[in-house]
Amino acid sequence: MGTRSYRPYTPSTRQVTISDFAEVTRSEPEKSLTYTKHRPKGRNNRGVITSRRRGGGHKQLYREIDFRRDKHNIPAKVATIEYDPNRNARIALVYYRDGEKRYILHPVGLTVGTVITAGADSPIETGNALPLSRIPLGTAVHNVELTAGRGGQIVRAAGASAQVVAKEGDYVTIKLPSGEVRMIRRECYATIGQVGNVDHRNLSAGKAGRNRWKGRRPKVRGSVMNPVDHPHGGGEGRAPIGRSGPVTPWGKPTLGAKTRKRNKPSNKLIVRRRRKSSKRGRGGRES
Repeated sequence: MGTRSYRPYTPSTRQVTISDFAEVTRSEPEKSLTYTKHRPKGRNNRGVITSRRRGGGHKQLYREIDFRRDKHNIPAKVATIEYDPNRNARIALVYYRDGEKRYILHPVGLTVGTVITAGADSPIETGNALPLSRIPLGTAVHNVELTAGRGGQIVRAAGASAQVVAKEGDYVTIKLPSGEVRMIRRECYATIGQVGNVDHRNLSAGKAGRNRWKGRRPKVRGSVMNPVDHPHGGGEGRAPIGRSGPVTPWGKPTLGAKTRKRNKPSNKLIVRRRRKSSKRGRGGRES
């Protein structure tokens, strides 16, 4: 688990860094757990662009990941650790004792041959899934459920982990990677450990082409567009925004404008809001 850099033979190789894939043990996915996925290219069911700057990119087979971890008290052996083009974390193929195969997120320290389990009586070891009520305080967890039985919905990105900080009544309080502290029902499941591929945050694309491989098209600032295309556009030379604050192409306030609903039901479960991002404010980019 590390990064590789290249000698500067070209302008792109001077800047690019890639993963060394040291932990990956197999190059081809398990065929029974893959299927093709529709590539919407930022369009909705009517073909209208609803998410700009999406399209192209390399073909990808989707790997079906077991976020639920609902095969309780059945041991599973880690067979391989694989690359997944659909996420920045690695995935592990596990063979259950009853013959079933499933993919799970690969946590740091989980190696081929390790036996893992899921269930309330599972030991507190990396890769095991337990209800939050059975996990000791201070333990790092990932793939955390928000609704019991629905499967893990948060803390699934490469290098991410949450910490169990308190237990009271029917709720367990955990601290999320964003800094937010929130309460979750005690019967919700979480997996022990930190998600692998920690060095993903240190990678550098090096060239625009790598983003095109991912299906990300170029992003252009509103201030260099024409007035017909963006409210920030137009003017002779470089010009200020010319209004009270930055807006989206459709005139809605942006760069710090709050969009969260005031009376969202989950507000009462948030003990402390997440820390403010350094990208917000005057130094941020325009939409």
